[in-house]
Amino acid sequence: MSDVGPPEVRPKPAVPAKPPNVGAPSPSNPFPPQGFGGGGGGGASSLPPSAIPVPIGSHAPGHGAGHGGVGGLAAAHNGGQAHAGSHRSAGGSVLLGYIGVDTIIEQMRKKTMKTGFDFNVMVVGNSGLGKSTLVNTLFKSQVSRRSAGWARDDKIPKTVEIKAVSHVLEEGGVKMKLTVVDTPGFGDLINNDNCWEPISKYINEQYEKFLKEEVNITRKKRIPDTRVHCCIYFITPTGHSLRPLDIEFMKRLSHSVNIIPVIAKSDTMTMEERLDFKQRVRKELEMGGIDFYPQKEFDEDMEDKSDNDKIREAMPFAVVGGDKEYQVNGKRVLGRRTAWGIVEVENPNHCEFALLRDFLIRSHLQDLKEVTHNIHYETYRAKRLNANGGLHPISSKDTQESNL
Repeated sequence: MSDVGPPEVRPKPAVPAKPPNVGAPSPSNPFPPQGFGGGGGGGASSLPPSAIPVPIGSHAPGHGAGHGGVGGLAAAHNGGQAHAGSHRSAGGSVLLGYIGVDTIIEQMRKKTMKTGFDFNVMVVGNSGLGKSTLVNTLFKSQVSRRSAGWARDDKIPKTVEIKAVSHVLEEGGVKMKLTVVDTPGFGDLINNDNCWEPISKYINEQYEKFLKEEVNITRKKRIPDTRVHCCIYFITPTGHSLRPLDIEFMKRLSHSVNIIPVIAKSDTMTMEERLDFKQRVRKELEMGGIDFYPQKEFDEDMEDKSDNDKIREAMPFAVVGGDKEYQVNGKRVLGRRTAWGIVEVENPNHCEFALLRDFLIRSHLQDLKEVTHNIHYETYRAKRLNANGGLHPISSKDTQESNL
């Protein structure tokens, strides 16, 4: 056996720092220059990959240990410096320097800003419960049941059929196509047998439209989404219990759409009556096996469960709608004038409108869309394809005829 000498130790080359223009996007340059062939400023970008020096142990400001959420990259840090001159990802592979995977969030944001997104909300309940007023208050604009020549002070006409009205809202550069689906005077007839069928039919028709677009041979780059993402169900503030119609409607539709129950015109009850009524409604929903949004089985982790448990405990939200402004203590507020004063709709001491708005728009809007697509639509799609042995690809002409 021949003697084996110690391995040759070569001096470590100088390590260049990460270029200052690689990191957080700037307004003038929303995306950092990409490494190879980016042409963004000489140096390493003009060299072949094998000749590019890799900055070891350098970090962009603010990158810290936060790579784990994007692409599964989690760098190991020790006082701001890389341990053993390298980054180690959660999967065990070693990163020799900054890659730029964290910029994917900015890329997604920029693309979404260009395309915008859709949100479709349906309102169901008896006439006179303030459905249109509440939706107008939620989005702080006249978005419900607009008609030609309709002025702000005109009385809103009673709907006679299911009708969808769309508007494009823009805030902070973000565009949202909002569609409000109003329902006929639900439950206003003496005989309300099967009065939920037109609503259920409409919801399934939107799933069918989306499904037919999916199975087309030449699909659109972006399929128009008219599926109902949320159904706000208005409960009459009787102060006693739910009506049989309320229970039957929510039981039949809770498996095809996200139902959010609210107590309408809650200012007609005292605080004690409101609290007692909410507890009674929650108990009746539980006894009836009605799954309203957010459903417990869809909680993804303990953090989601903790947040959603607080929401479920507060539901149904006792709300008041008011799209007119009044002067209160030197400030303009949205509210309703009564003989006893102004009911401020955004004051948590008066009603729970602010909780509904934050929940519906500011924290769970995207989740409502994902549950609609991944759960309700997929359930309809599976039943539809299993029942027919699969849908054959159809032409655009067939799609146009089916929509007539």
